[in-house]
Amino acid sequence: MTRSTWFVAFAAFGVALSFPVLAQVVKVTPLGGIDGEFCPLDRALIFEDPNGTRILYDPGRTVAGPSDPRLGKIDIILVTHMHGDHVGDVHNKAPNSGSCANPDVSVSAVPNTSAVEIALAKKSKIVTGSEMPPFFAAKLKANGGDPANSILARFGGSVTIDGVRIATVTALHSNGVDPDFIGGDLGKAMKAAGIAGDVGLATGYVLRFSNGLVAYLSGDTGIIADQEMVVRDYYHAKLAVMNMGDGFTTGPAEAAYVVNELVKPNSVIPSHANEVGTVGGKVRPGSKTEAYMKAVKMPAYIPLSGKTMEFDANGKCTAGR
Repeated sequence: MTRSTWFVAFAAFGVALSFPVLAQVVKVTPLGGIDGEFCPLDRALIFEDPNGTRILYDPGRTVAGPSDPRLGKIDIILVTHMHGDHVGDVHNKAPNSGSCANPDVSVSAVPNTSAVEIALAKKSKIVTGSEMPPFFAAKLKANGGDPANSILARFGGSVTIDGVRIATVTALHSNGVDPDFIGGDLGKAMKAAGIAGDVGLATGYVLRFSNGLVAYLSGDTGIIADQEMVVRDYYHAKLAVMNMGDGFTTGPAEAAYVVNELVKPNSVIPSHANEVGTVGGKVRPGSKTEAYMKAVKMPAYIPLSGKTMEFDANGKCTAGR
């Protein structure tokens, strides 16, 4: 073998070795109300680890129950808090039902929640923090499922499931259980009194995927010091999914402050806009979504329903932009 032939062969071998590393990306697919748009009720995202583990984050109202053809295999479900637009009190009857501004959410998931119904059908584990796990365990058991599939990850600790490490972090938000999820005479009495059940604090999540990517999922939260001290300084999150809808959560300016000054990820995905964020797949002029996109200092990627994005270990979007 000549020196030049040896060099070419060695270079080809090096490329072959590096290819699997280059391919190690986390896929993020929004499951919103209307394909190719960012709509008011959009919360749900699927994260797919390079090893094939699939995580559904806050199924909300835009996942059409367990029969939604976009779901596929779901290994883990994350729920940040018990509000209906996150855990799923109602949902659309099929993907793309209604319009972006006026979605069809005519199917009730009460008293089980969409999260539980999907977990039962997909044999998924539900990972939550605070005092939420007993609620989900009871629902699973009542419907013939395995209560052990409701798994606790409380603040300061973590669990590793199917190669993905899951930790809960602080989210400053209310977390009442709608009396309709409780049912019976107790639920009726609570509803009449205007009170909700208490399952502890709302949470966010930090996920460490098998390729090394660390992602912060804010849930619904205000500005908190933990976003710097815990999410940035301890976990070193490189990708953030940040709520920015205002009124119920941080607004565009506050959410931009969180990612610009506290978390400082390499990429961000806005969430929870509570408005028609896009028209024809383009950011709607004059919207809160536009204000947020202009305010953030790092690359931001609108979660257009059905459009898969891919992120490497450093939080760089390598495909689906």
